[in-house]
Amino acid sequence: MDEEIVCRASYHGTEIIGLRADITKLDVDAIVNPANSMLIMGGGVAGAIKRAGGKIIEDEAVRHAPVPVGKAVVTGAGRLPAKYVIHAPTMEKPAMRINPEKAYKATRAALIKALDLSLKTIAIPGMGTGVGGLTPREAGKAMARAIKEILGLGMKLEKIYIVDLNREVPLEVCKAIEADP
Repeated sequence: MDEEIVCRASYHGTEIIGLRADITKLDVDAIVNPANSMLIMGGGVAGAIKRAGGKIIEDEAVRHAPVPVGKAVVTGAGRLPAKYVIHAPTMEKPAMRINPEKAYKATRAALIKALDLSLKTIAIPGMGTGVGGLTPREAGKAMARAIKEILGLGMKLEKIYIVDLNREVPLEVCKAIEADP
């Protein structure tokens, strides 16, 4: 799949770029895995990351388990072009339905971890839009809330990529970033 830029926004000096792309192919400092607390990488984005980057990512991740929603851990990225994978749980157990607050907490935790590591670029998929059951709009608003909160505190990344195989989640995040607070 070729990358397609679907939207751009800016907030407090950070560029937010919505991409329709395969997150496992992006050459960024870190990609985010919307994990479960046990960090078992089964389906969805987690499964794609494990298939593309190797089981070594999951083996390293599960040593940190359990990780509560609202916290994040980092591992190497195996064979991926990214340097790191930030595992930010959106759910306690695999295949749980979630609410938008968990998508917000997971996005916030991933951004804080990226800033702790002094990263410049991060790619975040739709948080909770797979088995979590959130609509693109619910996830987009929750993710944008976390981005605006962290960047509003004066913390800075160069670029945040919002990545999905479809256009809807990136568009919803850009729309929510550009909306009044």
